[in-house]
Amino acid sequence: MTSPLRADRFYFRQWLSGRDFAVTDQLAQQMVNFAYAIGDRETGEAVLVDPAYDVNGLLDLLEADEMRCVGVLATHYHPDHVGGSMMGFELEGIAALLERVDVPIHVQAEEAEYVGKVTGVSDRSLVAHRSGDTVAVGAVEIELIHTPGHTPGSQCFLVDHRLVAGDTLFLDGCGRTDLPGSDPEQMYESLTTRLARVSDDTVLFPGHRYSPEPSASMGVTRQRNMVFRPQSKEQWLTLFGR
Repeated sequence: MTSPLRADRFYFRQWLSGRDFAVTDQLAQQMVNFAYAIGDRETGEAVLVDPAYDVNGLLDLLEADEMRCVGVLATHYHPDHVGGSMMGFELEGIAALLERVDVPIHVQAEEAEYVGKVTGVSDRSLVAHRSGDTVAVGAVEIELIHTPGHTPGSQCFLVDHRLVAGDTLFLDGCGRTDLPGSDPEQMYESLTTRLARVSDDTVLFPGHRYSPEPSASMGVTRQRNMVFRPQSKEQWLTLFGR
């Protein structure tokens, strides 16, 4: 868990694709991905979470806030989060970002190979982590939590009572577990064990806007989200397994 930081120093932004960036991209509008920026206002440093569709637009948003990108946190390897080919479209992502800024791309070790294959980014740019590692941005420390299920190396980011969850957990539902590399049993363990220590007052920030609200507390999410209703793994797999 990160140490307390002055509110005026901690920098956090949530941007919606098709509205805040990639505003003319119809696919971005349909996919409603969130991208995030986390940083330290005092040093002017920030990392981008899942930059895709319009990386120049995202970097421009950072610069408008007088912040500079010093790294990327990738929740998982799917092209709508890191770029690559999807449904016949070539999505812009971390490869284009690296042409403008030479920064490390932080991934879970289990995801590094997939990210490289999907984006074409070389191993030199990828920093492979284990669950529990932290990434420091100025005085801000971001904990990386490995949450496999949607993909083998999916990860969430815990910082300043916020959980940036990618496609591991939405306000309603969770990431699909019927895709190549998905595993419903691992998803159950990620939701009920790996994220169990995340407090109810932590605010969940998902990878897509699949609900009217852009965020909600983990307590509210646990109460209303159907993925938390089964009382056993067997019940969960009956409802949400393949």
